[in-house]
Amino acid sequence: MQSPAPPLTVGIEEEYQLIDPDTRDLAPVASEVLSEAPLALKQLLNPELHQAMVEIGTPPAANIREAYSMLVEMRREVARLAEAKGVRIVAAGTHPFALWEDVPITQKDRYMELLGEFQDAVRALLIFGTHVHVGTGDDNEFRIDAINTMRYMLPHLLALSVSSPLWRGRVTGLKSYRSLIWRGLPRTGIPATFSSYSDYLQFVDTLVTTGSIKDASRIWWSMRAHHRYPTIEFRATDLATNPRDAIAIAALAQALIYKHWTMRRDNVTFRQYPAPLIEENVWRAARYGLDGKLIDFGERREKWARDLLVELVEFVDDVLDDLDSRWAVEHVYTILDRGTSADRQLAIYEETGDLRAVVDWLIEETLRDIG
Repeated sequence: MQSPAPPLTVGIEEEYQLIDPDTRDLAPVASEVLSEAPLALKQLLNPELHQAMVEIGTPPAANIREAYSMLVEMRREVARLAEAKGVRIVAAGTHPFALWEDVPITQKDRYMELLGEFQDAVRALLIFGTHVHVGTGDDNEFRIDAINTMRYMLPHLLALSVSSPLWRGRVTGLKSYRSLIWRGLPRTGIPATFSSYSDYLQFVDTLVTTGSIKDASRIWWSMRAHHRYPTIEFRATDLATNPRDAIAIAALAQALIYKHWTMRRDNVTFRQYPAPLIEENVWRAARYGLDGKLIDFGERREKWARDLLVELVEFVDDVLDDLDSRWAVEHVYTILDRGTSADRQLAIYEETGDLRAVVDWLIEETLRDIG
């Protein structure tokens, strides 16, 4: 018997950089910024590993329009709090020239535990990402099946989001250097395939029993069944600089989960591919963004990333009107036409030779049309 359609709520987490407007370097003032937040907002804000970053988490939204409204309001409110402390916010996967050694760690038990275990591998995580939660209800078998199948699309989402081409004052040659830094920790990357939810729980139990992890929260795959909430969490992407880009990626994530549910309902299958094959596309997306080729494993050949992203929008086309998200998903075409944040950062740096000019653009673009 087919289970009912999942609720498909959408929650978005974003990690913002705090920027000194004079030096354009990171400003380690997260505690001061958070201390001034009103109580209602404070519940949606969190300190992060480094004191130059603030994380927001929107409440579960019933649909993409509501999610976008929440996201816009959160960016606006955090920007206001930051400006009250003399700093600005930036949404991007890395800072163009900051040094992680210079940014203090937040003195919370959780971060101290991580630092004790992972040492410089975690201290170097001066990176910023987006997590999108799509509500699935209590059907855990559906969660595992959807992840097994739709993880194939994670490189496509990454290619759309790339915003970290600069690191420690260098042009890295990658469009998502954040992806490379994040892989320094264990239990990251594309998840393995699990035959059932109980198979997944057995995997988690093995790690807990052997002292590898305390609980499932220490599993940081690019897509996971969340350990606390009845959601599928997408964790593969850089932090999109432009807010419309951010909601386009969230809308695609939601559409993919609903598309998988409709395929199951109609007894249509999508082939599942081994994680190492998908990792090949993750590397290509991180290296080239939209300007390279990804592998179509069904056809066993390379295709331009832009062409595959057009195909991805067409793949979910039949569910967009049900979700009232066509307006958001079709913004993908705008990204394909004008490029990603990474593309535009590199163009500004090539034109000006000034990394501070890149930061100035990031500050402006983070609040584009919403400030």
